[in-house]
Amino acid sequence: MPTPLYTPRVNNNDDTVRLVKVLVERGDAVRAGDVVAEVETDKANFTVESEQDGYVLAVAQALNETINVGSVLLWLGATPDEPAPAPSSNGPTPAARTGAQPTLKAAQLLAKHGLSASEVPAAGDRLTVRDIEAYVATRTSPTEPVASADTAPVPVLPRAESRGSTPSAAGAIRALTPEERGMLRTVVWQREEAVPGYVEVQYDAAPWERIAADFQKAEKLLLNPLLALMAYRLVRVAAQQERINATIVGDALYVYSSVNLGFTIQSDRTLYLAVIQNAAAMSCREFVSRLGDVQRGALGHRLRSADLTGATVSFSSMARWNVSRHVPVLPPFTSLMIAHAATFNGIGTLGATYDHRVLTGVDALSAVRDISVPEGIS
Repeated sequence: MPTPLYTPRVNNNDDTVRLVKVLVERGDAVRAGDVVAEVETDKANFTVESEQDGYVLAVAQALNETINVGSVLLWLGATPDEPAPAPSSNGPTPAARTGAQPTLKAAQLLAKHGLSASEVPAAGDRLTVRDIEAYVATRTSPTEPVASADTAPVPVLPRAESRGSTPSAAGAIRALTPEERGMLRTVVWQREEAVPGYVEVQYDAAPWERIAADFQKAEKLLLNPLLALMAYRLVRVAAQQERINATIVGDALYVYSSVNLGFTIQSDRTLYLAVIQNAAAMSCREFVSRLGDVQRGALGHRLRSADLTGATVSFSSMARWNVSRHVPVLPPFTSLMIAHAATFNGIGTLGATYDHRVLTGVDALSAVRDISVPEGIS
């Protein structure tokens, strides 16, 4: 029986992706885990892997087209000559349901229209921008403009001409790489959406160093797990204080249902924000092991889409470069990013960039102080 491989969601707030590469053809044999395609978002390119062994029966989407998350990307079968289902526009539509959790862009559009998720039927597991646009269209007169994702409050960098300034020196324009676009998107989100603040404390580094040394010995680890353990401490703090694990959508607080820990990793000239999904459900040992796997994947530039999206709170360190202070930029739709710096004469420095729309300086300072103490690490 033919099995669909669906277009994956690679970012919490993206309802579509662009299909930039198809690496298989009809009749090709694939195994579970084989890369079959590559899709692109505003942030980066991501590979799509086969979820099972089988044969490619048909590619259901066109190259370089923008396609919906959740749509059938290709069909797999047990034999190469098995017929693929014919595309049909007249088939039954899945029953819509209300109360589905909205994507971030959908939540922004809900706020713009003064709607709640319980009012709008969702065609899939999550409420999308398309669901809202379709619902609003049924309630709007033909002459009344309908707000769309393009008019929702999504950060956009104004053109240089509109700001009245262009470079005066000669030069050439080139397209941004996916990594550069991701950096631009992050910086623009903080500029346009967040109200950033920064706090910093100094702390006695000896207790953390002892804990890390004991953990490394007990687990027989090759590398010092200090940063991983401090990041896990952040996970525990975020799990206990919901506003740390939240953002603002419209004029409401959007509290995440799980703690997804973002961790910066520099690999050659590429800076990754790798993500440990549902980190609060892990034991300390599981978290350290998972982060180690992700770090190795980043160093080899082999991260999967799920390893790069959906951060709800983040940790960054520049201690390896002996930096005494750095003020990180908040990843989009987060309210706290911890900044770890080098230790000098036994005194460590921990800072935090925070979104003042969500957290006060005292809130951020309290979180930093909690993380400076190695409690609940075993």
